[in-house]
Order: sequence, then C-alpha cells, then structure tokens
Amino acid sequence: MKYAANILETIGHTPLVKLNRVTASLPCPVFAKVEFFNPGNSIKDRMAIKMVEVAEQKGLLKPGGTIIEGTSGNTGMGLALAAVIKGYKCIFTTTDKQSKEKVDILKAVGAEVIVCPTNVEPEDPRSYYSVSKRLATEIPNSFYVNQYDNLANRDAHYEQTGPEIWEQTDGKVTHLIVATGTGGTITGTGKFLKEKNPNIKVWAIDSYGSLLKKYFETGEIDMSEVYPYITEGIGEDFVPQNYDMSVIDAFTKVTDKDGAVMARRITKEEGIFVGYSAGSAVAGLMQLKDTLKPDDVVVVIFHDHGSRYVGKVYNDQWMMERGFLDVKTVKDIVGARRNMPLVTIDADEKVSEAIAKMRKFDIEHIPVTKGSDIIGAVSESGLFNKLIDNPHLKDATVQEVMHAPFPMVSQETPIEKLSVYINRENGAVMTKDESGDHHIVTKYDIIQALGR
Repeated sequence: MKYAANILETIGHTPLVKLNRVTASLPCPVFAKVEFFNPGNSIKDRMAIKMVEVAEQKGLLKPGGTIIEGTSGNTGMGLALAAVIKGYKCIFTTTDKQSKEKVDILKAVGAEVIVCPTNVEPEDPRSYYSVSKRLATEIPNSFYVNQYDNLANRDAHYEQTGPEIWEQTDGKVTHLIVATGTGGTITGTGKFLKEKNPNIKVWAIDSYGSLLKKYFETGEIDMSEVYPYITEGIGEDFVPQNYDMSVIDAFTKVTDKDGAVMARRITKEEGIFVGYSAGSAVAGLMQLKDTLKPDDVVVVIFHDHGSRYVGKVYNDQWMMERGFLDVKTVKDIVGARRNMPLVTIDADEKVSEAIAKMRKFDIEHIPVTKGSDIIGAVSESGLFNKLIDNPHLKDATVQEVMHAPFPMVSQETPIEKLSVYINRENGAVMTKDESGDHHIVTKYDIIQALGR
C-alpha cells in the first residue's frame, strides 16, 4: 500500500502549472508553483516543519512544549499541523489586518490566537512581534520560532523548493518571481537556483508601505517608507535576517488594488483559486515584463489558497469599499437607455390612467408629479393589491393611492449598492442627471446591467 504515515509527509512536491490567459501578453511561458497543494494550503508548511525539526534537534523544543510565533496566518497553520502530530501546544500572535478566515483556521487546529494592532512600530510592546517574544519569556517550556530571523526558514526552501523547481523545469528556469515577506522563500529558493545557473534572475515583489525595496536599492532602513497597507503576507517594516539581498536581482512594488484585482483574475481566468500574494506576484511580473525574451522560462510562486480571503479579496462589497472594483453605476444604466423620456403621471389623474400607462409603456413603476415636483409613486404590485380589495379605486385619483416617492440616489452610486434601497416594498430609485432631468432605475434595469 502507498500512504503517508501522517499529514506532515505530504508536504512538498507541489505541481508546476502553466498560466495561459493572465500572462498571454508575455513573450515567454510562465509557470505557477502552486503551493496551496501543501496540507496547510500554503508554502509556509515547508519551513514550519523544518524550523520545528531543527529546534527539536537543538533541544530548544521539548516534549509537551509550547510553540509561540507571530504570524500572518500561514506559518501558524504549518506550525499547528506539526504541533498536532508531534504533541505540542501553540500560541500565535497576528495582526488585526489579517483575514478572519486565517484566525478561524488557526483556532480550528487547536491554536490559541492573540490579535494585535497593525499600525504600531515593531518595537512597540503591543506589536505582534513584541507580544510573541514576551510570551516566550513568560511561558515555561516554550519555543519562540521567530520565522523572520530563524535561518531554518530559508534552509527549507534551499533544500526543497529550489530543487523541485529545477527538476520540474528540466533546469530551463530563467526567472523566479516571489512576493516576499520574511525572505525565506526568495533567499533559499533563489540561492539554490543560482548555484545551478548564476544567470537565473530572481525578482522580488514588494508592497507599497514596506521598506524592503528601498533597503535593497540603497542599504538604508528608511522608516518614512513604512505606512499601513492592506495586502497580506508580504512586505515588512524591518529587514529579517533571512534576507540575503545578493541573491535578488530586482525589486518592484505592487499596489493593494493591483494585487487584489490580479488575484481575482487568476482565479476566474486560470481556475486556480489563489491568495492575495499570488495576485501581487503576477502583477509585479507584468510590471517587469519588458525585459523578458521568447526563450525565457518564468516561475512564479503562488503562496496560498484563496479560501483564506473570501471575506476580503473575493468579497465584492469589501473590494468596492476600497475602490478596487471598477463597477457599473446608476449613470451607466441611465446612459444605456439612449435618452428615453421618464414616464410620469399627475397626482390628479385617475388610477385607471396610471394602469393604462403601465400597459402602454410596459413598465411597473411610475413617479407621481404635482406641477414640476415629484410627490409620490405608484407601482403595479401596489395597485394590484389595492384594486383586489376595492375595485372601485380605479376611478380614484392617483394621489389617493400613491405611496412615498422612490428614493433619490446619486448617479455615481454603484449598482451593487442599490440593494440598500430596492427591496420587496420598494422596486425602484430615482436619480437626476447633470441637466436636472429625472430618471428611474428599477430591479429589471439592474438585472439587465449585471447580466451584460
């Protein structure tokens, strides 16, 4: 029989998958090293188990001990899997910018998770770095992993990730692209590949708000480069010891928006459900594409799985709130009608005339006017219910049966936000264009727009 003795034996040997659509404009083939095939759904499984094993060998981690670490989520998952199999406890600190899914997953595998503020200096006693260090001094028989400065991190990728890529590409790889944080993946993998072929280019993808790119270029730790950003798992506000900048050939920064939008594109166009950093890595590759040639072979690391970002990158509302989605607006709907006039009815006209207009123009909702003012509205469903109860209402005036005017919204309102206004009781909204003319937007209009 062929089987793994435990889940840790399934770490590594992840597939290399050719990208076809999102990189179609590039002159050379691009392959993704899809690391979410690891049991913890990220590349961090590799170095997590390596750091645990090295700590055991050095006597730093003893039976029944507690593993303590500051993590954005993925390293914690790898460490938690190791702890489950090997019988350790886990306490992890993380930041409040990490997705709720990551925290919930860590708790699911038995870890205790302490959420710390993001926007503080690393030395601040409230930072997730400082809290994890403090806990390691207070808790007996504990081991502080410190993935940033623990060189077993990069050793894992030198021993595993680099050789796998070399073998899978038959030694033809010319470029390695890594969205980088702790420095372990890019340094370990890049070092191995450059020993095989010094001409291989290693490109690091950084985030705006991180100081790594400037440090690479100048050797200066410039804290003015550091400011809050949304992208998870990459970039740093200090330089971890796992970095060997001599291994890296170029750095480029990617915006929060570009990384998120590209992650969604990869998922939709390639069928690979990727995390945020994979989007950043490919977006960074596209920024550096002008130096690529037809005979190049590019490998991009896809660090983790998209399931950890369903409340963020893959949530339309979250994306819209940050201006990351180019969504259709009320103005787009109105413009698509080619200046069709608004059908209204005067408040003093009869209900029967309102019904006749609905039939003539094949509409369900009509604003009610008094002179130049809109004072109310009538709808097919509302009139139907009233006429069922009292058929004689067809001879009443519209003002006697109308309901409140439809809500007014800005032309710039995204279609997706109209659900706040349009519901079972209210089937339309009104808007006013630059010339002062009124327009109506109904449920049907929204369905048509979203279906295009």
